[in-house]
Amino acid sequence: AVVSTQSTGADKKDELGTAILNTKPRANRLLVEETINNDISVVTLSQSKMDELQLFRGDTVLLKGKKRKDTVCIVLSDESCPDEKIRMNKVTRNNLRVKLGDIVSITACPDVKYGSRIHVLPIDDTIEGLTEDDLYA
Repeated sequence: AVVSTQSTGADKKDELGTAILNTKPRANRLLVEETINNDISVVTLSQSKMDELQLFRGDTVLLKGKKRKDTVCIVLSDESCPDEKIRMNKVTRNNLRVKLGDIVSITACPDVKYGSRIHVLPIDDTIEGLTEDDLYA
């Protein structure tokens, strides 16, 4: 006996009606967790998650948080970190506007150049009333 499995029109409507509830898993969306080390520019992932995202130890990654905020960090592996979580410092979380338990998106960012110098400049209102002699005294 041949058993045929044909779907009726009602089944199709049920599938379309609940399709929005079926979210597909996104490997690059991870839950934020507190870090063990205190380095601002480093985030840690499990080795299996790094393999899944095709990342290597020391790669630069782009993290996207809430309110269209993003930052660049260096990724390291940590076997004590669960697969679905990413560990980051409080300063990095503040830059991304996320809290512990929020979701961030991580993507590889291979085209980051090494910086040769930085300029730390004062804001205009902080040097108001100071003369050049005061700055170099």
